[in-house]
Amino acid sequence: MRRVSFFVLSFTMLLTLSSLSDDRNLIGEGQQPQVSLDNKGIIRVVFGSADQIFCVASTDHGVSFSRPALVAKLPEMHLGMARGPQLTSSKNFSVITAMDKSGNIYWYRLAHDTGKWKSMGRVNDQLGSAPEGLMSIAADDQDHFYAAWLDIRKGKQNQIYFSSLSGKALNWSKNTMVYQSPDQHVCECCKPSIAVQGSSVAIMFRNWLNGSRDLYVTRSSNMGQTFSAAQKMGMNTWKLNGCPMDGGSLRISPANAVQTVWQRKGNIYYATPGEPETYLARGRTCSIAGSGKNPLITYQNNDTLNVIAFPQKTPRLIGTGSYVKAVQLSATGNFFVWEQKNQIRFRKM
Repeated sequence: MRRVSFFVLSFTMLLTLSSLSDDRNLIGEGQQPQVSLDNKGIIRVVFGSADQIFCVASTDHGVSFSRPALVAKLPEMHLGMARGPQLTSSKNFSVITAMDKSGNIYWYRLAHDTGKWKSMGRVNDQLGSAPEGLMSIAADDQDHFYAAWLDIRKGKQNQIYFSSLSGKALNWSKNTMVYQSPDQHVCECCKPSIAVQGSSVAIMFRNWLNGSRDLYVTRSSNMGQTFSAAQKMGMNTWKLNGCPMDGGSLRISPANAVQTVWQRKGNIYYATPGEPETYLARGRTCSIAGSGKNPLITYQNNDTLNVIAFPQKTPRLIGTGSYVKAVQLSATGNFFVWEQKNQIRFRKM
């Protein structure tokens, strides 16, 4: 009976994985997808292919998508290993940022009423200051946009920089350094993440202090005008002579609480400021999403992609591939998008 049950379970899993690898859930050829959900419930997915940026949209809660639209061509664009176009959406606009290997951050804006993308210029106000190619963007629901990235303009070492954009403004705000490591630089190859809820903005990054590569969060209560001292996440530490190339993810809950997920020594942890970390699973490239009280946590274990509806810890299979991202679709379920063998795939569940 056990052997029969194991065969049935294995066969069912094979059927599930097979159904997630056909053209029914294929968006297009490319890498490093990012996903956003705007105020009207429209899902957008951005991804890169060589030096081109593409975007697709779904107006039926992720059942179907438009054909990939070319947003822009960016020569020598960073792509791969958490580098690639970033996307966020708000009330009237969506914004994409992309970085080239010369260290410049370019941005593109979509006016929702026209459906047209427009090239807008640079985010970084010092030419060539962001060669590492690692950044994140976020938006509230009132057309306020925020960006955080690794920047070397201070002593040619990577520190955490920040800028914001409001409404129909044509330029991002003056770039400001929100954290400088006392040990020369922050972790050089881990992507910082940023989240917003109302006037509260939070940035998480992997630090480099006394030989440890731990995650830290700095927070603003005034839309990024000032930031608090950075606070370490979790109680233990990771002594590492190298870069894990895995920066984790954070969100701000409706109750204004910062919630983070990240990897240490191949283990995925959930943590809030000042509290011990909670072990979730073995894996890497984790992400946190959701608009409700309880977040969705996605992660990769080898090439298997899973989701946890925290505080539950039992994972559910999404598919196979890498760099999975998620959005919560209120009463209609959750939407996931990921990279698989140079193809962008999606699933609603």
